[in-house]
Amino acid sequence: MRHTFSETWSGIRRNGSMTIAVIVTMWVSLTLFGAGLMVNQQVNLMKADWYDKIEVRVFLCNATTPGDNCDAGQEVTQEQKAQIEQTLRSNPEVAEVTYQSKEQAFAEFRAAYANTPTADYLTVDQMQESYSVRLKNPEEYQGVVSSVQGLKGVQNVQDLRGILDGLFEWMNLAQWGTIIAAALLLLAAALQIANTIRMAAFARRREIGIMRMVGASNWYILAPFLLETLFAAVISIVLTCVTLAAGHYFLIVQKAQVLIQGSPWIGWSHVGIAMLGVAVVGVLLSIIPTLIATRRYLRV
Repeated sequence: MRHTFSETWSGIRRNGSMTIAVIVTMWVSLTLFGAGLMVNQQVNLMKADWYDKIEVRVFLCNATTPGDNCDAGQEVTQEQKAQIEQTLRSNPEVAEVTYQSKEQAFAEFRAAYANTPTADYLTVDQMQESYSVRLKNPEEYQGVVSSVQGLKGVQNVQDLRGILDGLFEWMNLAQWGTIIAAALLLLAAALQIANTIRMAAFARRREIGIMRMVGASNWYILAPFLLETLFAAVISIVLTCVTLAAGHYFLIVQKAQVLIQGSPWIGWSHVGIAMLGVAVVGVLLSIIPTLIATRRYLRV
């Protein structure tokens, strides 16, 4: 082992500039990869929280609101309401149906706009009856919407998924952009590691030939090269974990959680998962290119 560690340290000193370049490349690429994992967890957390609160709102016709399924100047009839409610309750995707009368809608409106001039704009008669529909699976909302939006007496079907889907599309785009950029940098780091090992093996070709002739095992020859890349990987992983922790503290804890308190944010446990992923990828990134490079270039 003393010879192995001695050769490892000698290789690090000989290839100091290349080792530093490998560390910096791995640090940047692993940081982007870890950030992508954190963004992915944040998107999933927000989806789980926001989608769980989403309800499909079915607004019924009244005498003052026009609609394709409404008769001009006519209120929704009891028969139409019964059919709409039966359609909603019989749908297997529906978990709960709640009816809201005009009076309840008016009270909700006055509470929302209390102490403002807007509170006096509408009367009880102008409010709409509605059904609030909570879904078993918020992802499956289109079937519920399509089942009632064409029924007589339905003025409008409102669903916030259309707004949130656009938001999450942009978030997913940012997530995949980060992961793709990280993958390209990880590839660059892998190629740089393989090139560093190839140069180190070429510089030690005579020494390797002697070890082969005296019967040295493959592990004995490969160990110094593996330790060199593992040394660079460990430093890169530590720097990446510090960067991710600092980013979470300053951007999430100190900024985002203070500015937007109603939204769920990833915690330290999520950062720990990202760090674990970074550690696994960092170790594999150092070992696999080294094994490939030594397998090809250590033949003497």
